[in-house]
Amino acid sequence: MTNLPEQVLATPAAITLVRTLREKYGELLFHQSGGCCDGSSPMCYPRNEFIIGDADIQLGSVDDQPFYMSPSQFEYWKHT
Repeated sequence: MTNLPEQVLATPAAITLVRTLREKYGELLFHQSGGCCDGSSPMCYPRNEFIIGDADIQLGSVDDQPFYMSPSQFEYWKHT
């Protein structure tokens, strides 16, 4: 996996928003599960309200808030 691109990037505006959300809701977690509709988009949750799966892959973080993806979604998107 050393030839893969950096997988989690955030603009300064996105980081500002994440910090605002953290102040309001506490620690966060980002997850992209795959499937159709909403699940194929990255989702943001209060960290204590979402349980990641044992096989979920941590791609990186946004302002120290972890970003995970389901294994099937990662297989499809790993080169982006």
